[in-house]
Amino acid sequence: MGGKQKTLAILTGTALAAGLTSPAFGSTAAHSLALRTATTGSGKSVVEWNRELITLLSDPKAQPATVHPTRSFALLQAAEYDAVVSITRAGPAYMFSVSAPRGARADAAADQAAHDVLVALYPAKRAGVDQRLSSQLSAIPNGPGKQAGMNVGAEVARRLISLRSHDGSSAKPPGFRPGDKAGDYRPTPPDFPTPVFTNWGSVKPFVLASGRQFRPAAPPAVSGAAYATALNEVKSLGSKTSTTRTPDQTAAAKFWAAAPVWNVWNQVAQGLVTSQNASLEKAVKVFARLDLSLADTAIAMYDAKYAYRVWRPVTAIRLGGSHYNPSIVGDPDWTPLLPTAPDPSYPGAHGALSQAAATTLAGFYGARHHLAVTSKGVPRTFASFQDAATEAWLSRIWSGQHTSLDNRVGQQLGTQVADFVARHL
Repeated sequence: MGGKQKTLAILTGTALAAGLTSPAFGSTAAHSLALRTATTGSGKSVVEWNRELITLLSDPKAQPATVHPTRSFALLQAAEYDAVVSITRAGPAYMFSVSAPRGARADAAADQAAHDVLVALYPAKRAGVDQRLSSQLSAIPNGPGKQAGMNVGAEVARRLISLRSHDGSSAKPPGFRPGDKAGDYRPTPPDFPTPVFTNWGSVKPFVLASGRQFRPAAPPAVSGAAYATALNEVKSLGSKTSTTRTPDQTAAAKFWAAAPVWNVWNQVAQGLVTSQNASLEKAVKVFARLDLSLADTAIAMYDAKYAYRVWRPVTAIRLGGSHYNPSIVGDPDWTPLLPTAPDPSYPGAHGALSQAAATTLAGFYGARHHLAVTSKGVPRTFASFQDAATEAWLSRIWSGQHTSLDNRVGQQLGTQVADFVARHL
């Protein structure tokens, strides 16, 4: 029995022993059960809880800097999804299907699950989260169905938080020792920050078997022609004083760097769910698949980043005078348009995460869906999800952060993870 199958078998046995009513993630048994008669509500409440999490994360002290925010989104949305399908039986559970009496309110279940996850993750923010729950529940008529739904949501949240409490996310990251050979990552100017997510690739994924499952092939040697071509592109387009970058490319570079890219794509999903008046069942599925894909892409991305430890363009360009590559002319004063993120270059985060998001959302809304994306109040419009994702990774060349080598492998990784999650949810 493979590692993933063995893990699921253990979880299934645990769930059944605990009195849960269906096997763990990926089961189709739930489809054979009759739909419960319950008012399920609209997807607006799911949007409100997603917004609440973005607000919580705007406080840099909300959680340890070593815990990646995509984990929180995945926990929130997985809990809401499992709470709803425990009642509606409209799809397979992600992880848990809790016994629910006929007439239980799925909207109350989703609200309670969201509340309990956020309180568990951010206990210091409980007052505001409690207020959000009170506001959400006030729109649901009192009665046994409402209370039954709340009980389902609480149980799903409790079990999911317990299951993820030992996923490795709280482990202290090992100290990072920079390399000194050509191509080795080292902290970047001007502040030379210490890398933070050095162990995130070893965190237990939500859906993948491990962070290594889709690890990309090793990057081209920094002494070769392919690397020289890619780096020289960044040297020209990504310089703070570039004369080849267009004004719109400069605007795009700043746009995609203005807010965390996972926030931007969750806000895209908020707009889609709201504008199309999505049902509760549709909303929880959209957000669950999106955020499970983003969380596992982050884990897989950091696995690869620290497996290969490729230096950033600013380092490569400034050390070009060391003649590690005859096709690269060094510039010790070269500065990127925007400050460099504190982690290795390969694969690129915007390429991986945006591709995972675009692949997921296109699966729900179609490949040619026109959309507006807003970051820090600034909108940009696109003819498709893929167009938006492509600009997101190109922006990292224009801002001096990544080469096209980083971006292409990031796109590949994001697609692989999103496709895998879609097959299981």
